[in-house]
Amino acid sequence: MDLKENLRQALDKVGKVVTCSDGPPSDYLGAVESLLELLESIPMGVLDQDDQTLDEAQSLIQIAMSRMEGEFRQLLEDYSESVDPDWLFDPLANPSVVPLMETKTGQVMFTDSFEGEQEVPSKRPPLGPLFIDLLPSEVIPTLMNIAVCMVQSGYEMECCQAYIQVRKPILEESVSRLGMERFSIDDLQKMPREILEAEILRWMKALSVSVRILFPSEKQLCEKIFANRSLSENCFEQIGRGSMAQFLDFAEAVAIGRRSVEKLPRILEMYESLRDLLDNIESIFSGASCSKLRREASSVLCRLGESARGTFIEFATLIRKNTSRNALPGGTVHPLTRYVMNYLRLLLCFTNTLNEILGNRRENNCFMRADEGTNIRVPHDDGEGEHQDESLISTQVVHLIELLEINLDGKADLYRDSNLRNFFLMNNFQYIVQKVKDSEICRQLSDGWMRRHMGKVRQFHKSYLIGAWQKVIACLRDDGTHSGSEGGFSRGSSKSVLKDKFKQFNDTFEEVVKTQQSWIVSDPHLRADLRISIVELVVPAYRAFLTRYRSHLESEKNSDRVLKYSVEDLECILNDLFEEGSISHRRSSFS
Repeated sequence: MDLKENLRQALDKVGKVVTCSDGPPSDYLGAVESLLELLESIPMGVLDQDDQTLDEAQSLIQIAMSRMEGEFRQLLEDYSESVDPDWLFDPLANPSVVPLMETKTGQVMFTDSFEGEQEVPSKRPPLGPLFIDLLPSEVIPTLMNIAVCMVQSGYEMECCQAYIQVRKPILEESVSRLGMERFSIDDLQKMPREILEAEILRWMKALSVSVRILFPSEKQLCEKIFANRSLSENCFEQIGRGSMAQFLDFAEAVAIGRRSVEKLPRILEMYESLRDLLDNIESIFSGASCSKLRREASSVLCRLGESARGTFIEFATLIRKNTSRNALPGGTVHPLTRYVMNYLRLLLCFTNTLNEILGNRRENNCFMRADEGTNIRVPHDDGEGEHQDESLISTQVVHLIELLEINLDGKADLYRDSNLRNFFLMNNFQYIVQKVKDSEICRQLSDGWMRRHMGKVRQFHKSYLIGAWQKVIACLRDDGTHSGSEGGFSRGSSKSVLKDKFKQFNDTFEEVVKTQQSWIVSDPHLRADLRISIVELVVPAYRAFLTRYRSHLESEKNSDRVLKYSVEDLECILNDLFEEGSISHRRSSFS
C-alpha cells in the first residue's frame, strides 16, 4: 500500500472521529497522532501536486485541534475549583500541610497587663514548598496528551491560552478565599488602624499559604501538563503573576502609608514574612518574564524596612515631645512609662530583625549619629567597656529609656511637694526596672545599668522616706519633757508640755497620712517594702515614747484624746497606705 493510500485511510479515520460528538478524547487523540506521524513520514514533495489531499489534512487537523481545545478547556473547568482555606489551615483534614506559625505579637496592646512573647529566632529557616493536588490524578494524563498533541500540531498558543483562562481565575479565587482583598492605596490610607491590622494579619497568612502551597502546586501542575519547560513557565507566570503582584501592592501601600508608632510591630511582622519567603518567591517565579516581579519583591522588602526604621525614629520623637501641664494625681506610674516599657517589650520580639534593619542603614553609609539629625545611635564605648559588644537595638533601648527618664524628670518637676516628686520618680523608675527584669529587655542592658537604676529607686525611696516622715519622728523627741534617769516624769516639767507633744504627733501623723491617702504604689513588692520601711521608722520611735510617758497621762481627764493611737493602730494605718480603694478605711481610722 503506497503512502497516498495510507494517508487517505488516516484522513477517513480522523474525519469519522472528529465528526462524532460522543467519542472520548482518547479516540481522536489516537487518530490525530497517527495522522501527524504519517504526514511527518511522507517525504517532502510527494504531496506537492495533491493540494486537495493536503488541504483536507490541514482542515481535519484544524477541526481536531478545535475539538481538542474544547475538550481540554471543558476538563479543566469541570475539575478545577478553588481551594478551601479551612482545609489548608486544618492539619487533621490535610496532614501534609504544616499549621501556620502564630504572629509574635498577638493583638497589639500597650497596657500594664501586656505580657510579651518569648523571643523566637527572627530569621526563621526557609520553609520548603508543600504540594497539593489541584486536579484529580485521573484527569491529568488526558490533559497531558491533549497538550502534547496540540503543541506538536503547532497549536501551543491556543492550548496555553485555554489553560491560563481557566486556571488563573481559580488561583485568584483561592487567594481571595484566604482573606486577601484588593485595596487601593487610598483605601488603605483611610482605613482605621484596627481594621488595617486585621487586614495585615490576613495578608501574612494568605502570603504564607500562597507562596508555600498554592503557587508551588500551581507551578507543579503546569509542569505536569506541559512537557515543554518554556511553555509551563510561561503558563504559570501568567497565572500567578497577578496574584503575587497583589500581595506586593498591599505591602507597598502599607510601607508608604502614614507612619504610626502603633503600626510598627505589624510592619516588622510583614517585613519578616516577606523576607523569610523571598527565596521561595524567587524560586517559584524564576522565569525571565518575572524578573520585574522578583525585583519588585526585593524593593517592597526594602521599603518595609525603611518604613520600620522611620517609625522607630518617630517613637523616640514621641517620647521626647510627650509633655504635661498638670502633675499626675497620686504620684503613680505615668501612662507614658507604661506605654514605652510595654512597647519596648513588644519590639524586642523582633530583636534580630531590628538589628538587621538598623544595620542595613549603617552598611549603606546612610546611618547617622544622634547629633547628625536622627534619633538612632550607633554603639559606642562609654569608658567602662559595657557597650563594646552592643547590638544596635541594645544601644537604641538604652537611648529610648534615657529619653523616657528625662521626660519623667520634667513631669516630676510639676509636683509642688518634693516628697511627692520623689514618690513619683520612685514609682516610675521601679516600673522601668521591673519591666526590664521580667522581659527580653534585660538581655539588651548591662549588669551595670541594672545596678545603677536599682540604686536610683533606692535613693528616691530614701529621699521620700526622710522628707515625708522625719517631721513625724521629730515630734517624739524628749526635749522639753525632762525625763528622769529611770524613766520617771520630772517634777519640773509640765504635763501640758507632754500633752502638747502627743497632740503635735497626732496632728502631724494625721496630716502626713491624709496627704498620702491618694498616693498609690501599683507594684505590690514596692508597696510592701515601702510600708515596712515606714513602719520600722515610725512605730519603734512611737512605741518608746508611749512607753515612757503613757503612765503620766492615763489618769488625766480626756486622756484618750491625747493617747489617741496605740502601737497597733499605727501599724494598721501605715499598712493600709498606697493601695487604691482603701481610702475610706483610713479615714475611718481618724474618726
